[in-house]
Amino acid sequence: MTENGVGPDLVTHNIILSAYKNGAQYSKALSYFGLMKGTGIRPDTTTLNIVIHCLVKLEKIEEAVKIFISMRDKRTESPPDVVTFTTIIHMYSSCGQIENCKAVFDTMLAEGLKPSLISYNVLLGAYASRGMSEEALSVFNEIKQKGFRPDVVSYTSLLCAYGRSRQPDKARDVYYSMKNNRLKPNLVCYNALIDAYGANGMLTEAVETLREMERDGIQPNVVSICTLLAASGRCGRKVDIDTILSASKSRGIELNTAAYNAAIGSFLYVGEYDKAVSLYKSMGTKRAKPDSVTFNVLISGCCKFGKYDEAIELFSAMIDLAVPISKEVYSSVISAYGQQGQLEILESVFADMKMAGCTPDVVTYTSILNAYIGAEKWEKAMALFDEMETINIQLDSIACSAIMRAFNKGGNPTNVLALAKQMRERKISFTDTVIYEMVSACSMLRDWKTAVDLVELIEPSFPVISVGLINQLLRLLGKSGKSDVMVKFFYKLVASGAQINIFTYSILLKNLLAVGNWRKYIEVLEWMEDGGPQPTYDMYQNIFTYAERSSGSECAAFIKQRLGSIKQNVMA
Repeated sequence: MTENGVGPDLVTHNIILSAYKNGAQYSKALSYFGLMKGTGIRPDTTTLNIVIHCLVKLEKIEEAVKIFISMRDKRTESPPDVVTFTTIIHMYSSCGQIENCKAVFDTMLAEGLKPSLISYNVLLGAYASRGMSEEALSVFNEIKQKGFRPDVVSYTSLLCAYGRSRQPDKARDVYYSMKNNRLKPNLVCYNALIDAYGANGMLTEAVETLREMERDGIQPNVVSICTLLAASGRCGRKVDIDTILSASKSRGIELNTAAYNAAIGSFLYVGEYDKAVSLYKSMGTKRAKPDSVTFNVLISGCCKFGKYDEAIELFSAMIDLAVPISKEVYSSVISAYGQQGQLEILESVFADMKMAGCTPDVVTYTSILNAYIGAEKWEKAMALFDEMETINIQLDSIACSAIMRAFNKGGNPTNVLALAKQMRERKISFTDTVIYEMVSACSMLRDWKTAVDLVELIEPSFPVISVGLINQLLRLLGKSGKSDVMVKFFYKLVASGAQINIFTYSILLKNLLAVGNWRKYIEVLEWMEDGGPQPTYDMYQNIFTYAERSSGSECAAFIKQRLGSIKQNVMA
């Protein structure tokens, strides 16, 4: 055309741009658009719609929004149409910005444009992707109210919405409704139904759907296999994972990386570590290559099974293959090096993590804290806590207990109680390990008032706290000399049904005798005889020894008289 002097016009340019778009050559389309602007030909709405579509596919969201805003300018020669708005809705849906999807849809209505069935389907799909079933149903009903006939895409999106909101029965109803309306489910629809069942642990129904798909002449694909593999893992069905892999092979379905990842994850979920590793190694002979997800699943699984050397080897392989390292992988590897006590390498990986732009979370910091504590590096642990405070890491109970342990071991029990105060202010729950460290801090500081306050604080949790923590609290109250508080604490424990054992009684009795409260000592022995764990010989012997040492005192005769012939019976 150019050689013959027939210059391309706007229609010609739009045809070529459309060809690039339909051929998924988005970068070439944008380059061509740049050349087109250099010819002085003004783009129209169709041109800009194609450009926005290509930008969205290349995830150049800001540039796409910029063109959309320019099209809405009152002086524009290329105002947005239904296609423009629909593309922008799809863009926001891909980004997970569902509120923006609805806002753009409402703007389209406000500007007098009538949405097409595709527009409604895109909005419906946005809600479905987040499992927002009520909103999805509302759009589905509106489609019918506006005179459109819902198509397979409409029904599939609604089915998906119910599946992701854990309503598999309603997903099945949508499937049957679609068939009743003489619409034939396609591969995407069947996969969505399989996912709805699989995500809710209904493996039998998922497999039956696969068979029904085949009876209807639709061959399952690798997505179908991925969904079934993930469902088998969630259901804890070891045999089914192997069966699904065999079924895939017999049907000629070649697993892709996502399918391998699903199978590896499922094997690890049911405790089949060796099979997971074997499957990973088989990827080397296939076209599917391990990616970041593969290594993340495997390294996390290694740490779960305590195979830290294997986790470190996988991390090295990941580096050799130049696979992008995710924050989750960094965190798991840091945990592995921490468990191995390799602090220098741990610190190096931690530095690399931050250099790579992966912001460490509280789990990562807690792994490092535990590594420092295990190596008795108290100063490093406390310095790490200062770093966490500086960058506003949101603490949780696990991190707080680790930090408290570092403070106590490092000789800073005052900081333990200060951190406990912060936990109250931030409404972070107090676990057994947190309370244990607080008890230890109170004991070191001889802060009996805080110890008593602590007992009152945890009173609602008496039925669920561990017997070890109960015994630790009793020791602390006994050490404080506040025997009345200690006895009241014990009464409340018994009344609440808390776990107490013979050691609990032993601690109580020793503390009572230490302050000379022999009357309460005998009373506790009688409780034990009536319904608790039976008193030991030493418990009787201790009170008799106390009575003998008190010979000549007024209480000695009374103690012997009160116990009567117990000593003789025990000796017998």
